[in-house]
Amino acid sequence: MIEKLQLMTLMLIHDLKAPRRDDQGATAVEYGLLVALIAAVIIVAVALLGTKINAAFGAINAVMP
Repeated sequence: MIEKLQLMTLMLIHDLKAPRRDDQGATAVEYGLLVALIAAVIIVAVALLGTKINAAFGAINAVMP
């Protein structure tokens, strides 16, 4: 039991000392969040402006011969 605790402590100390520079996963998450935010903005813009733009084109179409 004590040997296992010593081993776990040494592994923890080794992990704390060793610098890790694996930012690839964080970058993928950040890009995913950006894509989700852009998609949400597009959906909101289409929902808010879609009917107004459709009505404007309908009015133009009605005026044209």
